[in-house]
Amino acid sequence: MTSCSDAAASSSSAPRKIVVLGSTGSIGRQTLEVAAMHPDKLEVVGLSCHRNTALMEEQAARFGVRHTAVGAEEALELVHLDEAEVVVNALVGAAGLRASVETLSFGRVLALANKESLVVGGDLIMPLADAPGRLMPVDSEHGAIYQCLVGEDAREVSRLWVTASGGPFRGKTREELARVTAADALAHPTWNMGRKITIDSSTLMNKGLEVIEAHHLFQMPYERIEVLVQPQSAIHSMVEFTDGSVKAHLGATDMRIPIQYALSWPERWPSPAEHVDFRTMGPLGLGAPDTAAFRCLDLAISAGKTGGTMPAAMNAANEVAVAAFLEGVCGFLDIEGTIQHVMEHHAPQEVRSLEQLEAVDAEARTRAEEHLARVR
Repeated sequence: MTSCSDAAASSSSAPRKIVVLGSTGSIGRQTLEVAAMHPDKLEVVGLSCHRNTALMEEQAARFGVRHTAVGAEEALELVHLDEAEVVVNALVGAAGLRASVETLSFGRVLALANKESLVVGGDLIMPLADAPGRLMPVDSEHGAIYQCLVGEDAREVSRLWVTASGGPFRGKTREELARVTAADALAHPTWNMGRKITIDSSTLMNKGLEVIEAHHLFQMPYERIEVLVQPQSAIHSMVEFTDGSVKAHLGATDMRIPIQYALSWPERWPSPAEHVDFRTMGPLGLGAPDTAAFRCLDLAISAGKTGGTMPAAMNAANEVAVAAFLEGVCGFLDIEGTIQHVMEHHAPQEVRSLEQLEAVDAEARTRAEEHLARVR
């Protein structure tokens, strides 16, 4: 098994061989931009896509990749490639969970952009991440926290501050939110992301999912994780210590920075992202999230605190409702209503297996679809 530190130490003589699951999505495309900038350090050996085969074939030709796959099931075969050292899991939704488990089980380094892996299966995944560098977060918020913790004693951390832009509807009332459309929600003010995660950002569900992730990644009680709205997205997250000191990670709103760090750790490489001129940035606004207007945040955190299979049911309901909203068959506030309905009818159990979580996911999706059929 090649550890992350071993691979990084040898990067000057041999490129690290990476597999990109979800190569045609936003994170996947930006991962390949990083790889193109560092051909002496990164070699792409496998690519997978959901259905955009034409783009994946172009990517494979550009990077000389011989191993490709279409669909989540075939993507698992790439994890098993003998030459694979690092797997970038940029699959969307709960489908990425099995890929994360397989990656760690086969001794690969997991660069994780699929947040549902930890939200749904954190109890299964974290025991597999048994050494530093085995699981590297790709999310900007968790990558920021990870970097703020380098060289620190985890016992001296008093609180994690997970920052949020507030999305495109920051400041809107419930009455206004009832009238917004999918096109409105997809117009994110600072980040360029995929459609599903952009909707999650507009409901603040994305931040709730990130709180659950932070709980698992950093072994932090929910009572010591706070959400902070920072509209400019310049502060990517912060760590507060027992002496009152706070370390913040600031930088450009460019996902290539956390993607690259997840691949370069413990080194830092020149980045394709523009550097920030802090003299021209202007004031940084800070505030609390409006959980009265945006109820998905509290629903997600409640699911995390309940634990067991509740986050899996919550996540499945959210995926179904977001898809319905994107299709224009339900309203914006129906997303939270669907999640709440599914959570109220789910009896949580202790997490035991992937198969159990997949069954919970399927049951929750059915209940969510039935609920949406009634409210349409």
